[in-house]
Amino acid sequence: MRSAFTLIEILVSVLILSTSIILVLKIHSQNHEQIVYITERNKHVLEDSLFLDRRVLSYHKEKKNAYDLISQDVRISKHESREILKKIERNIYIPEQIRLFSEEETQGPSATVDEVLLKADFSSSYFHFTINAF
Repeated sequence: MRSAFTLIEILVSVLILSTSIILVLKIHSQNHEQIVYITERNKHVLEDSLFLDRRVLSYHKEKKNAYDLISQDVRISKHESREILKKIERNIYIPEQIRLFSEEETQGPSATVDEVLLKADFSSSYFHFTINAF
């Protein structure tokens, strides 16, 4: 019957513990990076909503800031708010309009689809649907 562990047994146990701790820290780091990415992406999606007015379809290949787009509809009196909105910029691209028609025989609804591509740190695409006939 032994009264203590040998030096090799202790070294092996320390090696196993350190390896498992390193793996746990690596997983935690990856999760943190994903959380930061998702948080930033969601913030940009919220900012994108400032650019989704119907007038955005007339700004193909232009760089606009949020203040320029919403100042026509909303009066912003605080200088600080105006400056924050001016810093939110997107490059706007409007691809060719897509026309959706039903088959001639059914005489069903028809619609047009306009895609809006907003390019920044996190690019996004949105769609405007217009029903022409129902």
